[in-house]
Amino acid sequence: MTTGVRRRMGVEERRQQLIGVALELFSRRSPDDVSIDEIAAAAGISRPLVYHYFPGKLSLYEAALKRASEELADRFVEPHEGPLGARLLRVMRRYFDFVDEHGPGFSALMRGGPAVGSTATSALIDSVRQAAYVQILSHLNVENPPARLELVIRSWISLAESTALIWLDGRRIPRAELEVQLVHDFAALAAVSAAHDEEMGKLLRRMLKDEPGDGPFGDLVTRLISLAS
Repeated sequence: MTTGVRRRMGVEERRQQLIGVALELFSRRSPDDVSIDEIAAAAGISRPLVYHYFPGKLSLYEAALKRASEELADRFVEPHEGPLGARLLRVMRRYFDFVDEHGPGFSALMRGGPAVGSTATSALIDSVRQAAYVQILSHLNVENPPARLELVIRSWISLAESTALIWLDGRRIPRAELEVQLVHDFAALAAVSAAHDEEMGKLLRRMLKDEPGDGPFGDLVTRLISLAS
């Protein structure tokens, strides 16, 4: 027979609970629109107790952002198996899963939210971009990237961010189409760079060597040929 007595949480357990509650609320509305009172109510504790664990909303937002940034960075982790185009497509699907699940929080972070501009927040955003950059390099099997390759990868990461933000404003283009388009964009950026640099040309030929005709990169070539005919 249970007594109905609620177990007392430890300090770290309570902090993690509050971070989880905040993330859940931020996934539905912008952090600017979520109050400490709402977070306290959702966690089943008093407002003063929230301040016992976090000095203010900003510190709680930054803690929630840290957890979210780690999760987002993990979306770029992909086994080195199969054609590169298929790997990138799986990454984009997981990336948009995150954007879909945390739309308002993702938008607030990238466009300007309560913690944007703080040193901690800027560092977290940069850490996600760097994690994505390192993962793409590893899939290309490149340790010391030339300047043009770094430009291609970092430009593509920025493009993925801006595309996700535009998609969140009305979702007027089917998500699956944008995921494929972003994989095409990566190949297109690499191809344009290869047209200006032999080292990038070698990398592009190696990148496309084992790509199947029915894969994302092969699909792009087919579409481009049909446009020119």
